[in-house]
Amino acid sequence: MARRELPEGRYGTARKPLPRWARWSLLVAGILAGAAVGWAGYANFGSSPIASDKLRYNALGDDRMEVVFTVDRDQPERPVVCVLRALSLDGEEAGRREVLVPASDGGTVETGVVRTSKPPVTGEVFGCSYEVPAYLNRE
Repeated sequence: MARRELPEGRYGTARKPLPRWARWSLLVAGILAGAAVGWAGYANFGSSPIASDKLRYNALGDDRMEVVFTVDRDQPERPVVCVLRALSLDGEEAGRREVLVPASDGGTVETGVVRTSKPPVTGEVFGCSYEVPAYLNRE
């Protein structure tokens, strides 16, 4: 089969292939970028070292909300701080409180009372952390 000539100027000039070192460099850069994205995804969306779950909540009048919750952690010998929130009927945060959960042998059930600025309708556990502020630490 004979090679046909393309019309001049219609398709541009033929490109030279990338040198071997450039192809390997692009491959290594792609692998490193993929590893970085994978690590960031695992760090942000992987399993959490502390799991909390609201069991129930109970309004104690127009200015307080009781929240009962569980805490399971991968290091039960360490204390944690959990942030509780109370929400009003319009969905705004009506109150917030940090609760110290002391070290234990396993999962614990805790209760916290949140003072509110509006009548509360629901309570929730906003999140928990091993970074206990100094003013909560009793040790």
